[in-house]
Amino acid sequence: MRNPWPRVYRKSGYTWGTEESGFAREVAGYLTGGRVLDLGCGEGRDAVFFAKQGFEVTGVDVSQAGIAKARKLAKMKEVEVTWVVADLATYRPPDEFDLIYSSGSIHYLPRRVRSHLFARIKSQTRAGKFNAHVVFSDRLVYIEFNEVIDYFRTGELRNEYRDWEVLVNKALSIRCRQDGTDHRHGIAKLIARRPDETAA
Repeated sequence: MRNPWPRVYRKSGYTWGTEESGFAREVAGYLTGGRVLDLGCGEGRDAVFFAKQGFEVTGVDVSQAGIAKARKLAKMKEVEVTWVVADLATYRPPDEFDLIYSSGSIHYLPRRVRSHLFARIKSQTRAGKFNAHVVFSDRLVYIEFNEVIDYFRTGELRNEYRDWEVLVNKALSIRCRQDGTDHRHGIAKLIARRPDETAA
């Protein structure tokens, strides 16, 4: 099983809760408005948060169960979000965005597929605007739910944005117990801004 979360999302309750992640709050501080694309939005907590901040938001996930919960959360929080069920490996954003965001999803794509995804999303980010990602790294590996991950190597995520202005580039570890056991995952966190070629 490469990505276990579509199965997990079929269970009752919200796997990650209904409040936004700290990363979403951090990223929102770079924006003053515009359009947000949340790739691998899961049950929708961060997409709904961005909508609450006044952004026009599209949330994409491969899990129909996750998107169904996301719809309910958006209704509960009284916000509008465009929800899309799609595989990130083949999904093509229909428009340009001010922020393309992912938290804990892109590492489930095979490495050979990821480079094409990064090329697509970078090209559909408006000049001077942002991409932000959290991915699992190989600095600290813990396998839960028999998942299969192409862990990001040291510097790999940063290298995808070598032609952009990198604002945040950190290697960290996070605590987790989704499988009932206390453990940690190594992560890479990045926020980058596309150069504005039209600026003087």
